[in-house]
Amino acid sequence: MSPHATITFTQATEIAREIKAIAYNLWWTWNVDARDLFRELSPQTYFRNNHNVIAMFDEISDQELAARLLDPLQMERAQNVINQYKKYMSEKNTWATKHAKELVQQGPVAYFSAEFGLHESLPIYSGGLGILAGDHTKSASDLGIPFVGVSLYYRQGYFEQLIGPDGWQQEEYPNTDPKKLPLELVTNESGEPIVATVKIGHSDVYFQAYRINLGRVSLILLDTNREENELHYREMTSQVYGGDITTRISQEIVLGIGGVRMLNAMGITPAVYHLNEGHSAFLTLELLRQLVRNEGKTTAEAIRWVREHTVFTTHTPVPAGHDRFSEDLIRFTLQKFCTECWDDVSEIMHLGRIDPDNKEEPFCMTVLALKMSRATNGVSELHGKVSREMWSDLFPKKKVDQIPIGHITNGVHVPGWTSSRAYRFWQNVLDKNWPEHLDDPEFWKRIENPDYVSDEQIWALRYILRRELIEFVRTRLRQQSARYGNNPRDTFDKVLSTDALTIGFARRFATYKRAPLFFSDPERARRILRNPDRPVQIIYAGKAHPRDDQGKKLIQQLVGFARETELFEKVVFLENYDINAGRLLVSGADIWLNNPRRPLEASGTSGQKTAIHGGLNVSIMDGWWREAYNGKNGWAIGEDSHPDSVEEQDRQDAENLYDVLENQVIPEFYNREGNGLPRNWLKRVRNAMATLIPQYNTDRMVEEYVRKYYLKNSK
Repeated sequence: MSPHATITFTQATEIAREIKAIAYNLWWTWNVDARDLFRELSPQTYFRNNHNVIAMFDEISDQELAARLLDPLQMERAQNVINQYKKYMSEKNTWATKHAKELVQQGPVAYFSAEFGLHESLPIYSGGLGILAGDHTKSASDLGIPFVGVSLYYRQGYFEQLIGPDGWQQEEYPNTDPKKLPLELVTNESGEPIVATVKIGHSDVYFQAYRINLGRVSLILLDTNREENELHYREMTSQVYGGDITTRISQEIVLGIGGVRMLNAMGITPAVYHLNEGHSAFLTLELLRQLVRNEGKTTAEAIRWVREHTVFTTHTPVPAGHDRFSEDLIRFTLQKFCTECWDDVSEIMHLGRIDPDNKEEPFCMTVLALKMSRATNGVSELHGKVSREMWSDLFPKKKVDQIPIGHITNGVHVPGWTSSRAYRFWQNVLDKNWPEHLDDPEFWKRIENPDYVSDEQIWALRYILRRELIEFVRTRLRQQSARYGNNPRDTFDKVLSTDALTIGFARRFATYKRAPLFFSDPERARRILRNPDRPVQIIYAGKAHPRDDQGKKLIQQLVGFARETELFEKVVFLENYDINAGRLLVSGADIWLNNPRRPLEASGTSGQKTAIHGGLNVSIMDGWWREAYNGKNGWAIGEDSHPDSVEEQDRQDAENLYDVLENQVIPEFYNREGNGLPRNWLKRVRNAMATLIPQYNTDRMVEEYVRKYYLKNSK
C-alpha cells in the first residue's frame, strides 16, 4: 500500500475486526509479524498482561484500533498479517497431503495430554510434558495433519511462584477468566453449551468444553465448573495436578473417559488415539465400554479394536513416577462405570496389573496404556532402552531388546521458541521463509559458510540477545524486590554483565535434575564466578511441585548463593518461570546447562531451543544430548555411561562439570585472538546450528509419529 493512499474509516474498521479475530487463533504466537504487530499496539499493556492479547484488546477500543489503522504503514502491516493468516489457513498443498494422504482421509488424530504448554498467557501446563504437547500440536498444524488435542481447563493453572524472604517457594493460585483468554465455549447448533457426564463414585459429574484454535487444528479443554456439580467436583479441574490421590484419579477419569464422550458429542470420530503419558489411559476403557455395550462386540474383539486405534508415548523413566491406584480407590470411583458393561471392577483391574492374578498389585495407568496400545515409544534412544528394561515383567516371554517399546526423540517447535530478534536475523541472512526448511539439513549447512553469515554477524546477535535477557532479568528482580516493600531503584542495575559468559539453567526443580550441582564445591564455584579476567554468571529459574519439599530446598539453597554479597551480581534465581521467561533464557544464555542424574532425563528439550539463537549446550550424556553431541557442537559432562552408586555418580559428574567449564568452555569463550572475536567458539556455534536445528524440531518428530504410528499400515 502506498504511504499516500487514502484509507476510509470503514476500511480500517473491517481490518481491525479481522485483526482482533486472529488474536483468537494462537497461530499468531509463532508468526513473527503478528507477534510484533500485537506487541506494538500497546507495549505496556501487552507486557503487563503477560502477552495476553485478548486481555490487551479489552483496553484498546475499537475506535482507537480503527483510527490507528488509518495510517497507511500500519494498515500495510496489518494487511500483511491478515494475508499470511489466510494463506496459512487455506493451504491445501501441505506435508500431510503429500506424504500422509491416507491419514488426511481417515480423520483426526486425537492427542490426549494432561497438560499443554501453548503460550505464557495460558497457564495450563506445569513442565516439559506440557511444553512437548504444545509443540507437537503446533507442528501438527504446520504439517497439515488432521488433529485435535484433548486436555482439562485449569482455571487456576499450575501456580504462580513467589520466593519468600527466607528463599522458600510460595504458591498462589489466581483464577483466570475464560472471557479474557483465546477460548470459545463449545456449543451445539442452538448455541447452548455441549455438556457431557461421567460417573465418579456415586455422582454424575457434568462437564463442558472450551476450544482453543492453533492454526489449522484445535485443542478441547474439559471443565467441570458447572452449577449441577457438587462443590468439590466443580473445583476438581481447577489446578494442574492439584489435590490428593482422589482428585488425581477423578481428573484422569474426566480426561480419558470424559474426553472420548466429548469428542463423540461434538461429532468427532478419531482415526487414532494418542496417549501422551498414561494420565489419559482410561479412555481405552470408555472405548471398550462403547464397543461392547453399543456394538455388541465381545471383550476380546473390543480389545483388539482399541489396540489397533491407540498409540502411547511414555515419558517417565522412574517407576515411582507412574500413576498407581489401589483397588479400593478404583472400586470407589469406577464401580458405577463398570456396571454398565462388566459384572465387577475386578474384570478391569487385570488390565492395569502386570500380574492379573496378584490381588495386592495396584492398578497402574502405564500398564493399562501398554496393554491397550498397538505401539509404544519412549522419547529418546536411551529412554526407549530404559523403558524396555523397566516394563520387562510385562513381557516375560520376550528378550529385553525385543520388547515392543520403541523411541522417537523429542524436538521443539522452532518458530514458536525463536525470539523476534533471532527470527528477523535468519530472515535477513538465510531466507525470509526459513521455517519452511526446518527439516532440510542441506539448508542449514549454509550457516557453516561465512558467505551466508559472518562471525561478526553471529557475535553481534549474541550480544543483542544477551542484552535482552539481562534487561529482562533486571526488571523481574526489581519487581520481586518491590513486592516486599524494598526500594529497588538502581540496586539491580549492575546485576549481570553483557560481556560475561552467561550460563542458563531453567527447568522443573525435581531433585534428580540436580540444579545445585555447580555449587557442589562452593569455593570452586565462587572462584569460577569471581574471576575478574574471565567472568562467568549463571541464571536459575524453575518451579518445584507444591508438595516437593526437597525440590523447594534446592531452590532455597540457590537463592542463598544468589543473595551472597560477593555473588549478588553473578548469580540470579528468577521466580515464576514460564514460557516467556524460558524463551528469553534460551535465547540469551551462551551456555545451556543440563546435569540430570543419568538415565533419569527421558529426553529434555530446553537445550534444543538454544541452537537457533547461537547458544551451546553443556550436558550430561542423557536424553536427547547423547544422540546429538558430536564433539564439535557443544560439550559433554562425562562419558556415555554412569556408575551404579548415586553418590559416586554425583561426585564424578560434579568434577567433570568443573573440568569442562574450567578447561574447555571458559577458555574457548575468552580466547579472542581472532581480531577480538572468539573464532573457535563461533565455529562450534555454527556446527551446533547446522547439526541440531534440522534434527531436533517437532516437524521431524511429528513426521516420525505419522510414519511409524499414525498411519494404519504402521506397526
